[in-house]
Amino acid sequence: MYRPQASSYTSTSTFQDVERTIRELTQDFVTAFNTGNYDQAAGLFATDGQFMAPHKEPAHGPKAIERVLREFGEAGYQDLRLETLRIEHSADIAAEIGRYTMGRTQPNGTTVVERGKYLIAWRRLGTWLMIANCWNSNLPVAG
Repeated sequence: MYRPQASSYTSTSTFQDVERTIRELTQDFVTAFNTGNYDQAAGLFATDGQFMAPHKEPAHGPKAIERVLREFGEAGYQDLRLETLRIEHSADIAAEIGRYTMGRTQPNGTTVVERGKYLIAWRRLGTWLMIANCWNSNLPVAG
């Protein structure tokens, strides 16, 4: 999951390099979650990073984030897919906007697919790391 950092000089390809790196790291997060490697997924967060899942208190730092990711996995969440729609960046900060789908296995064995949108804030600290990750569903609130 380590991605070498591009040269620090500015060029016309800098934006493309940052965008490509963030897209690859996002897919690393997806792969780690989908394979149950919650420690690897949490390792993509900065030490002061926050994971802000719906209906939960924010998790601060990789160990707490790993616990929350594990809880999601154990609750039947699976097959996470993230599609990056837009990346904006300036210097060592970037924002990624996208949409997601994720399945959740129900107690009766069926799978419900959830769709929604997400926002990830990244900071370059030698490598790009997540400083905030949040999402919410497009599905209506169950009543």
